[in-house]
Amino acid sequence: MNKNYVYSSSLASYIQGLICQKRADGFLYEYEAYILKVFDDFCIDNCFCDPVIKRELVMEWAVQRPTEGINYRNQRVSFIRQLSLYMNSLGINSYIPRKMASKVTTVPHILSEDELKSFYQVVDTYLPDKEIWHRFSMEYQIIFRLYYCCGLRLSEVCNLKVKDVNIEDGILKIIQSKGNKDRLVYMADDVSELCRNYYKKISSTLPDCKWFFPGRVTDKPIQKTSMDIKFKQFWELTPFANACDKAPTIHALRHTFVVNRMNQWMIDGVALNTMMPYLSRYLGHSSIEGTFYYYHQVDMAFQIVRQKDSLSGKVIPEVIPYEE
Repeated sequence: MNKNYVYSSSLASYIQGLICQKRADGFLYEYEAYILKVFDDFCIDNCFCDPVIKRELVMEWAVQRPTEGINYRNQRVSFIRQLSLYMNSLGINSYIPRKMASKVTTVPHILSEDELKSFYQVVDTYLPDKEIWHRFSMEYQIIFRLYYCCGLRLSEVCNLKVKDVNIEDGILKIIQSKGNKDRLVYMADDVSELCRNYYKKISSTLPDCKWFFPGRVTDKPIQKTSMDIKFKQFWELTPFANACDKAPTIHALRHTFVVNRMNQWMIDGVALNTMMPYLSRYLGHSSIEGTFYYYHQVDMAFQIVRQKDSLSGKVIPEVIPYEE
């Protein structure tokens, strides 16, 4: 059940309308609802009483706080952009903030083969202390492999429903992911086999659960924040944790999948310009530039392209960085 906040500003009815629309479209819209509650309080505290969103309000809201990074600030503003777009769709002329590209670009940590092996050894030997939570040891083994083996996003794995996992044919149906796009993701045979074995066990314990990876409360999926925390805990148990200048995040598994896939194509002499549209669709990117960006920012990966392809400067274009 989603948490229902009480909105009291002059924009309360529109905030509630946006949230209802998003949830009706299948989005959880929980974190966004929380930020919109903060915005609602901000309007009240700063005596903004107009029934429309004006530029002055957005400019005040967009001021970067001393305790937050620019990426988080931009995210806050993006939620108000969605609210303004919603209000304009109702015929209410509200100021629409421009899209702001993040100015802080973090070079991801690409896990080496040894780091991947060590990480999955930790995952595979994990067992919760309480027997009631032993099922999570199975869930983590599959979840973390889907991030790397299929290059899925954090929320895409957590929100998988049983009906969207074809365990016989090894196909995942990703619904309403980033950019409101749906796509099919095909799993390798060994990953499909792992999913089949996992589902036989979990369905015998929770036969009526609609989520492929149920959380502690079984009528909800496993939470994204829980997976973030678990990744960090597992990584800290590897011998590489103390030797790494910048600890990887769970998203690094998706980055590593892309880099390793493209590296292997280059080593095998497969033309990138032929395969990139397929990889881009597989990842759910809106264009191949987004996929190239994953690869282009990693020096280790780009060296392989230079070694294998004298035209690498033409193959990989400069693109505007953005977050996937």
